[in-house]
Amino acid sequence: MSAKWQMQEAKARFAELVRKANTEGPQVVTHRGEDKAVVLSMEEYKRLQPPKKSLVEYLMSGPKLDDEIVDIINERSKDPPREIDFDISD
Repeated sequence: MSAKWQMQEAKARFAELVRKANTEGPQVVTHRGEDKAVVLSMEEYKRLQPPKKSLVEYLMSGPKLDDEIVDIINERSKDPPREIDFDISD
């Protein structure tokens, strides 16, 4: 079970709060009787972080396209794009 610390006590005994987070687990900080924050050990914080994805993994994790959508994409015009004159010297 997490220990609870009132805000004033947490500020006054911050080093102890951090030490207990490392040895006893998450420590809850309250303000005016309401839970407001949790102090975690760095190990626990890192454990809770989602794994980092590579760019390829991120792109491959997107929505899957069904066969109908793939067919629509493949039916688009194969004509080369129109020529555009970017000459602005006129």
